[in-house]
Amino acid sequence: MQAPEELEPTVRIRELAKDKVNFVLENVDLAFANSFRRVMMADLPTVAIDMVEIEVNTTVLPDEFIAHRLGQIPLLSSNCDEAIRYTRDCTCLAGCSFCSITLVLHVSCNDDNTMNVTSNHLEVTPHPEDQEQQADPGEELSKRGEYFGHPVGKNDPNASPVLICKIRKGQELKIRCTAKKGIAKEHAKWSPCSAVAFEYDPYNKLRHTSYWFETDIKAEWPVGDNAKEEEVPRDDEPFDYTAKPNKFYFEVETDGSLSPQEVVMKGLAELQTKLANLIYGLKTQTQAEIDIMNEPQPNGAGAETGAWGMPASGPPAVPPTSAWSGGASSQWGNTSPGQRSTSNPPGWGASPNAGSWSSGATAGWSSPGQQSNGWNV
Repeated sequence: MQAPEELEPTVRIRELAKDKVNFVLENVDLAFANSFRRVMMADLPTVAIDMVEIEVNTTVLPDEFIAHRLGQIPLLSSNCDEAIRYTRDCTCLAGCSFCSITLVLHVSCNDDNTMNVTSNHLEVTPHPEDQEQQADPGEELSKRGEYFGHPVGKNDPNASPVLICKIRKGQELKIRCTAKKGIAKEHAKWSPCSAVAFEYDPYNKLRHTSYWFETDIKAEWPVGDNAKEEEVPRDDEPFDYTAKPNKFYFEVETDGSLSPQEVVMKGLAELQTKLANLIYGLKTQTQAEIDIMNEPQPNGAGAETGAWGMPASGPPAVPPTSAWSGGASSQWGNTSPGQRSTSNPPGWGASPNAGSWSSGATAGWSSPGQQSNGWNV
């Protein structure tokens, strides 16, 4: 199942509908196929309701419940990467038409019948602009479609709207929503896909799956339609330990915010960008950066002393006494000249010629001549 190295990746579309696409991806490895799946699910920007201001709510549902349902309504987001900015990249103070979309909903029931409040009741309204925001030379508005930011299926008589809540006579719901740009890594409401899956090795030749069965494994675990794409294995066929999958059967289903063609194409572009950034980060350093790193960095003791108080070249000289033994100055203890012991027994003190922890000829954590307790400065 290993593809020859000279073969290039190929894509063969088997089925294309309004909200889903089925295709076969060949001559790539398992890591690439799974990365492609994850990018399509979580790295493509869309528009979704992010802020909800509830003015009137006399329904049976609490405000938080309605706000959560509003966030899950898919909005048309075609060409979202160019048609709207991220809020963090915009120069406005509290939202403008370049980084947000305003939707309003005002519904009340005046008869005895139960009324369904759906996504069709959401209306996109122009954003109130001030003079500073109008002066912003943005091109995002010109790149939007006619129904950009509208709920999916609002202008389609064949599509069912999303139910928000149900109200009876005398109940009212009045809200104001702000939709923003984001990706599904921040919240799942920004995902353009409702399901992305792929299958490989339908006959389990690679034995990546262990089937539990009672009597007959073939009868209890029938193969799917993708098995028609591959040759039926023989029972006496030897197992290839070096084989790797190179043919993957993808099924991508969208929620309507982006078309399946746009999801696949932008997913490939996003994956290519990520790989390019990774390669750029792993490139070797320029000669100027290497020269800067190789420059000596003295630490207060002159060029002859290293950054930690050691000589710049060669191993450090062995001090006459240990840095942890008694002496004139103590780094960790309370010993000072003439205290505790006059014979300098082994302890916490340090001799005048101590190593990197003392304040002697080699300057480590302290400067010469200090004899204070603790960390010398």
